Amino acid sequence: MFGDLFEEDFSFVSNNQCGKGKKPKSKDTEPPAPREFTKLSGIKNQGGTCYLNSLLQTLHFTPEFREALFSLGPEELGSLEDINKPDVKVRIIPLQLQRLFAQLLLLDQQAASTTDLTESFGWNSNEEMRQHDVQELNRILFSALETSLVGTSGHDLINRLYHGTVVNQIVCKECKNVSERQEDFLDLTVAVKDVSGLEEALWNMYVEEEYFENDNLYRCGACNKLVEAAKSAKLRKLPPFLTVSLLRFNFDFEKCERYKETSCYTFPIQINLRPFCEQTPLDDLEYMYELFSVIIHKGGCYGGHYHVYIKDVDALGNWQLKPCSKDPINDLFQEEESKLMTEEKVQKDTENIKEMENPLTILKGILSEEESKQIPVDQLGQKLLEKKGMSWNKKYRKQYGPIRKYLQNHSQIFRLSPDDNKVSLKEMYHKLQFGSDSQGQGLQSPSQNNDVQWTSESLCTVLKDSASGSHWFDLNDSKVQPIKEKDIEKQFQGKESAYMLFYRKSQLKRPSEAQANPRYRVPDHLVNEMDAANIELQKRRMDCDSADSNIDLHLHLGSHYKLYHGALHPSLSQKESVLDLTIDKRKTLGDLRQSIFQLLEFWEGDIILSTAKSLPAGLHLYQTLDGDEMTLGGIGLADGADVFVWNGKEVGGMEVLSGLDHEPVLLNVLRLAGYNEGGKGQHFIESQHAVPCSAELSTLWKALPSPGGIILMNSSGSDKEVENWKVVPEEDMKKTVRSVGLTDGSSILVLDSHDQSLVNMASGNLAAFTHDISWLQVKNFCRLEAEEKQVKITATIETVMSDIKIKAIQELQLGEDLVNDSCLRPINRNGKLLSPVPEDYTVKEAELKMGSLLGLCHGKAPTSTQLFLYFVVGSELQGGPEMEIIVEETASVRECLNLMLEKSGLPATVVFIFKRPSSTLIVHLFENIPTGNNWHLRRIDWCYEAGEALSEEGARLKELNVCSGDTLVITEGKLPPKGFLKVPIWWYKPLMHFGHQESMQDQMNCMTCMMGALRVSPAGDSPTYVQSDIGLCYAGNVEISGEAFLEDLKIQAMTLPFFQELSVPSPEFLRAWTLESKRPGKLLRNNQQQLNEYKLGGRTEICIEPLQKEENLGPSDLLLRVQMGIPGERDYYHSVDLVWDISKECTAWALRHRLAAHYSLPVEKIEIAKYFPEKFEWMTISSWTQQISKRKRKKKQESLQSAPFHLKDGDIIGVKNLLLEDGKDFSTVRDDVGKETQRQLAMEKKKSQQAQRLQNDVFSEGKVATKHRKPEVALSINVGIFR
Repeated sequence: MFGDLFEEDFSFVSNNQCGKGKKPKSKDTEPPAPREFTKLSGIKNQGGTCYLNSLLQTLHFTPEFREALFSLGPEELGSLEDINKPDVKVRIIPLQLQRLFAQLLLLDQQAASTTDLTESFGWNSNEEMRQHDVQELNRILFSALETSLVGTSGHDLINRLYHGTVVNQIVCKECKNVSERQEDFLDLTVAVKDVSGLEEALWNMYVEEEYFENDNLYRCGACNKLVEAAKSAKLRKLPPFLTVSLLRFNFDFEKCERYKETSCYTFPIQINLRPFCEQTPLDDLEYMYELFSVIIHKGGCYGGHYHVYIKDVDALGNWQLKPCSKDPINDLFQEEESKLMTEEKVQKDTENIKEMENPLTILKGILSEEESKQIPVDQLGQKLLEKKGMSWNKKYRKQYGPIRKYLQNHSQIFRLSPDDNKVSLKEMYHKLQFGSDSQGQGLQSPSQNNDVQWTSESLCTVLKDSASGSHWFDLNDSKVQPIKEKDIEKQFQGKESAYMLFYRKSQLKRPSEAQANPRYRVPDHLVNEMDAANIELQKRRMDCDSADSNIDLHLHLGSHYKLYHGALHPSLSQKESVLDLTIDKRKTLGDLRQSIFQLLEFWEGDIILSTAKSLPAGLHLYQTLDGDEMTLGGIGLADGADVFVWNGKEVGGMEVLSGLDHEPVLLNVLRLAGYNEGGKGQHFIESQHAVPCSAELSTLWKALPSPGGIILMNSSGSDKEVENWKVVPEEDMKKTVRSVGLTDGSSILVLDSHDQSLVNMASGNLAAFTHDISWLQVKNFCRLEAEEKQVKITATIETVMSDIKIKAIQELQLGEDLVNDSCLRPINRNGKLLSPVPEDYTVKEAELKMGSLLGLCHGKAPTSTQLFLYFVVGSELQGGPEMEIIVEETASVRECLNLMLEKSGLPATVVFIFKRPSSTLIVHLFENIPTGNNWHLRRIDWCYEAGEALSEEGARLKELNVCSGDTLVITEGKLPPKGFLKVPIWWYKPLMHFGHQESMQDQMNCMTCMMGALRVSPAGDSPTYVQSDIGLCYAGNVEISGEAFLEDLKIQAMTLPFFQELSVPSPEFLRAWTLESKRPGKLLRNNQQQLNEYKLGGRTEICIEPLQKEENLGPSDLLLRVQMGIPGERDYYHSVDLVWDISKECTAWALRHRLAAHYSLPVEKIEIAKYFPEKFEWMTISSWTQQISKRKRKKKQESLQSAPFHLKDGDIIGVKNLLLEDGKDFSTVRDDVGKETQRQLAMEKKKSQQAQRLQNDVFSEGKVATKHRKPEVALSINVGIFR
């Protein structure tokens, strides 16, 4: 869609001024290209207007619409010249449409512009770049035209051509009374999902009936009672032009996203609409329609591209591949032979193997060997397998697609049968036999039995269908191409598929005068304007062709140049040394020489002209121009060529060597920079030297200041790879610069005598390059000063860190006592000191980058066998202080834990708090417990939270891959043995809802108390607020094997002190849930299932719920908490547990019957809803029964376990008794209070986020913003009021 986004708008005719064109911005602006061989004009895409272009082309190729618009003259529409005149009504939109259609018909340009039309719509540049729906545009454009044409003779133009009516009927089956309702339409919208094609969709809409029966009856006005009835719809009035919109875009309620239907959807070229209309005595021809336009959408539901297939009803276009010649067979044969010879030449220049592997060559060879000359496509694939030993799908499908599609794409070589099942070579690839009649003009087919026949007429219209007059074109913005009628079938399905269909009545015949006559019924003033515009266009094109022959030459005057380092350089400014000359390239060299003589009046002597070229080293001469009779184009002078004007001998008294062998080469000469040289981070000093490529290296040696040094060269430039640098041996000094491989940009490294240690003389390679010779920055943290000093220490990647530390202490002028009591620590971007670097490491081993910042700090650095670790106490990682410690990498986890506990100074007192159901707190203090036995270590995960536990306390840190710089968390609690789970157990009792005997004030007081229990999720940073309407009480921890059963877990939970006061007969009286966000989550239902099978994580918590009776739920049982509403009050009775067997179905219908049976109420007298406690909302489970046809009665209903209800164990279901109350509001006072509290908390969160965002704006520079999808904007067209 955005292919022409940056295309300049060269539209010549403007609609802002009648009959006058816009002046081009500059005289050099090229005129728009003429129409191509189709003789049809496209429309330019303004960036996102492909949908508009497709619809406009369809209206343009609807002759009745176009001519009806042309019939409205200036006396009714006004004139564009009067736009700015006050009190003058100008109907801009129809005038701009008239002008656009005239351009498409008569103006000789490849593509017209819609800029003036969109401006009349009131669109700005943003609207022109925004994607819209063509079906929406069709309705809005028709509405705008109707409004614009009010009060004119064309006021009924849209209704006359596109208006139809549909009648909806409901027939009572008892009294046969018919109730009718008539609807108007300008286009029919048909379904695509689960429908095979247009005819089936129309059948479902206008033939099938919907029945009102059983629980869904119809109230008849005549019978005055509920009765069975049938509902149907029929087309009553058909328009001359029928527009069909396909509903390809749908919404997936499970994924909550839009999607495009790409399934196969067929539609006929001709269609009889009689079966879908009311029965009338009219002839069948009144109901016959022919397809003439198909708007196609390519892409997805959030964007794409539109183009249109259109039937040329008036034969305005040239439906040919190219214009015919006198000998079309010979032309086509020569073209194909030339194409094949070109391909063969390229292949021979590369590899002959590619020719053997080319599928085109292989398939042609197989077909040429066949005696019948025509074989099935499947058999062709089999013969390919036999010949190459590999199938098409395995060898070529990935690159070329399916074999049938490949044959279709090479239709100039292969001919497919009408059913696409057989293939043969076209005759021009067989041996042609020419007849020997007296005229010498006969042409005979090589085989009379060959069904592949070529004639002059067939070659002129290679694409023409067998059906006469079926001229179809693909109009894709500016491009117009002829297509076959059968190409429409390719748009039945896929991402590129039909989106709108346009049919016209078969009885609508066009007059013979309109055939191939684009001027037919075009107003005279528009014809005259287009003729004048075409004359001006032709003149501009002729001027442009003449300007194309002119070339600009740059004349370099030899008297203004000087020679040094083997290249020419201007002695004056560039403007004074170079003259520009424009000349026709069809003139001769003598004409050029004469023009230069006239230009240079001061010149004395002969003028020698030489071609020149600007090189990095300067200007260089190549060839002297001879032959004054030759044209400038013939000697190879192109636009922008450089020509050197001189006497042919010398420049500035120095001889000039010309030609390719004496080209100057510009070299980069590098020298290592000293400490005080170069800028920040600069490793070397660089200079440039130009030398002739024929010069010897010894000459270069003398020009470089390197006494007693070494020269290294790098022909690949200033590459920092060490292996690319080679020492130049002394025996190579007599070689030329070019012979040793030095070119423009090559580098020379000059090393002084004291730098020669960097060279490995044995191999002649550089041992270290400049990026390894740099500096590290060291900042002083040993003294508390107002400004910490910072120094730069020279180092290589092999420098030992201890040496860097000693140099830094000396540069900072610190005491020598710090040598044994200090260390170097890298500093990250946030200014945090990282783990110290071992002093016996080199810079490379420490993984430090040159230029890194280090901090000189107190304390010894760890050795290579020690680890520097950070640790935090407790789970509050963000607020707790981060401490540091150095331990041996061979230390065990237990030893490391004890060292950390000792350094952190944790108290030896552990406090345990128990809470009984009576809300009494029991506090136990245990003194002198060994602290290490009640703590364990955990790693930090990627969210900077306590993660994996180091469970093997006897394992060494090195074995567990604990590295320097890692952060560990000291967590309270003892780890369970290996293979055991440590499961926290909670006592769970749902809080009962308030009874109707309590006063409203008591309820509100209790609501306020419970809303205080709204708590933040454990993460702490993202406040997700939950309602505490459940009773949870911590009971203790249970250590149990993962291989134990659920029943064993319940038995161990019964042994906890918290359960001692409770009387639980057996584990069957307990129900176990996982705890998720302080709420029951998954129900653990099978007592004889192992805990490992539940996949309980290391941090899973279990809540136990007591029961009044034994329970053993099956896999298909769903546990729901059902509560009946209190009549007249916004409250509910106590909830009860309901077990529902969903093995057969889990639908709304089945749930309603189950609840009706539970409460002994009629099914139609209850309303049910599901409660979402985290949102304080109720969602009604609707009892509405969808009306479906008999054909679709067996369609499976959606399960309640899917979207949007997601019904699961423990969900709360509210029930309303319609016999006692009429209201269907399920919400309570608690829900109102909860929603208000959530709203206030959300507002506070939003305010805090805005404040945080403002605070972080300083750090947001340089970050890439997330690209969000632009919001969809409604399409509109602004129209003046003419009523």
